[in-house]
Amino acid sequence: MSLSAANIQSLAEQPPAAAMQRARGRGRIAVKTLHDRTKLDTLFQEGCAKIRLPRTHGKAIEAVLINTAGGLTGGDDLRWEANAEAGSRLVLTTQACERVYKSMGDVAHIECRLSAGAGAHLDWLPQETILFEDSRLDRTLEVDLDEGATFTAVEAVLLGRAAMGEAARSARMSDRWRIRRNGRLVHAEALRLTGSDDERDGIGLLAGNHAFATVLAITPDADRRLHHVREILAGTRFAAASAIGERLVVRIAAPSGMALRKSLAPVLALLSGTGALPRLWTI
Repeated sequence: MSLSAANIQSLAEQPPAAAMQRARGRGRIAVKTLHDRTKLDTLFQEGCAKIRLPRTHGKAIEAVLINTAGGLTGGDDLRWEANAEAGSRLVLTTQACERVYKSMGDVAHIECRLSAGAGAHLDWLPQETILFEDSRLDRTLEVDLDEGATFTAVEAVLLGRAAMGEAARSARMSDRWRIRRNGRLVHAEALRLTGSDDERDGIGLLAGNHAFATVLAITPDADRRLHHVREILAGTRFAAASAIGERLVVRIAAPSGMALRKSLAPVLALLSGTGALPRLWTI
């Protein structure tokens, strides 16, 4: 098949394909202490990122992060920032599980930047991230802690929807954590899912499980809390916990999201600053 000069000219004059619409969201919150109580200082939201503050009766402010786009796909970009000023208490969670859908080739990005002032406590407790088949996700967590600040974080991942018989073996994900105390790196890790059979089935990796989570607590009594965490996880086949200095790390894998949450929930309740999970975790 050959093209005439007129046909070539016609193709050259055609406008480029329109870029596909992508979700963009920016959310920022800061809290401070006033008369020995934690109060809202700053609240900013833009695009698909929304922040809601449900009424609570404890000493902490609970902020619910919402992605009104209903999920993420390739090319979407979501960024959260939070600061708990000296002596304050802040709990960050999400309205529901974050869903990462099939990508046409681009990567979805989530960036989280958190900080806590002297003597503050910050909980980063988002609900699980669900990766669908052919999804692509790049996620970063950057945390800066001042002297005396404490911190608890979780990231849980579900590979497909168990009720639909999905395994999301083609999902791709990278996840990087950097936690600093007074500018000094105290915890770093990087996770990468490439979809290989060794990753998903290897006994030293996921061992056929479809859900996994990492919990990190930065607290001066990490050793004491480690004992209680191990008591909670006793009998859980794919779970381990360790403590070095002020850092306590918990790893859990499970065959399903429900099984993961059963092991995860009491650990988070123990390590959180409020001694309980955010209410949305139990709805």
